Amino acid sequence: QARPVESGGGSVQTGGSLRLSCQASGITSRHNCVGWFRPAPGKEREGLAGLTRTYGRTQIAASVEGRFNISQDKAGNIVYLQMTNLTPEDTAMYYCAMFEYCSVPSLLPGAYTHWGQGTLVAVSS
Repeated sequence: QARPVESGGGSVQTGGSLRLSCQASGITSRHNCVGWFRPAPGKEREGLAGLTRTYGRTQIAASVEGRFNISQDKAGNIVYLQMTNLTPEDTAMYYCAMFEYCSVPSLLPGAYTHWGQGTLVAVSS
């Protein structure tokens, strides 16, 4: 089964930045919606950012707004999560996910059908 593939995780110090990548190869363009998630207390996963590949519309969760941004390359094959001013509270496994046919981005994990295996981000103080 096709699935998105994440990369770009690693270890950084507080205040540092990372850019995560989500490769959409092997997934048809019908999987129009892309989102980034991480585990959160009391939730299955917290939606951080969403993007519609066709229209380029984006949504950023209030919890990370101003620090995180989502974008895509010109071909629409790679979706990025740019993270800045990282803190130890951002330490987590970060997941990319996709689903078909959306006109607006979504931060709801239940909407997504294809999930990557995650990339680990560790922020030290």
